[in-house]
Amino acid sequence: MNIGEAAKASGVSAKMIRYYESVGLIPPIHRTESGYRAYSESDVHMLRFIRRARDLGFAVAEIHDLLDLWRDRSRKSADVKRVALQHIQDLQRRIQELQQMSDTLQALTACCAGDERPDCPILQGLETADLSAPGAEDGAAPAQTTCCPPAR
Repeated sequence: MNIGEAAKASGVSAKMIRYYESVGLIPPIHRTESGYRAYSESDVHMLRFIRRARDLGFAVAEIHDLLDLWRDRSRKSADVKRVALQHIQDLQRRIQELQQMSDTLQALTACCAGDERPDCPILQGLETADLSAPGAEDGAAPAQTTCCPPAR
């Protein structure tokens, strides 16, 4: 099947299929005499695996490791579980960081009257964010933000 058919069958766009081949996530695909890629059912199966892993938030490098484990019939399930557990920890950390960002934005927007005045506590909060706060070096927003100016 051609790349369009493989994309439709796997749920992975043709552009991403070419990208996965270029970074070595999938092996070079057999080409016809005219130079077109020719995909097998096995290739489509691998692309579905990759799509499911991407849907679960695995990075390309992690998917490469998972594919190696998937292909290795002598692997230990403990090796696969270790990768999955590490990914769960990463997801939970990212969830906490996103929750901190949401909390900070909630606090900033609660301070904003949203009226016609040019004073904007949201912009002031962004300008004066405490970058020395725990987690700030990782790009996480500070957990506490006090932006509300004194009432006028």
